[in-house]
Amino acid sequence: MASVKVLIVGSGSREHALVWKIAQSPDVGKIYAAPGNAGTAELATNLPIGVEAVDELVHFALSEYIGLVVVGPEAPLAA
Repeated sequence: MASVKVLIVGSGSREHALVWKIAQSPDVGKIYAAPGNAGTAELATNLPIGVEAVDELVHFALSEYIGLVVVGPEAPLAA
């Protein structure tokens, strides 16, 4: 199976837990966190994109061929 690129949106402890668990999958190749935090930086590449910058997040996901996006905070989901 091909390695899946994953984008985690958020910067809290919830997102750190998501990165930690998703990183355990053998199907996952690269993980990005936007904007992430010090904990996510240990397992993922943090990006300087805010959680409500939906257009930037979509552009990044499309340009990097992200296979899975997981949104942690409620605000971007509502947006």
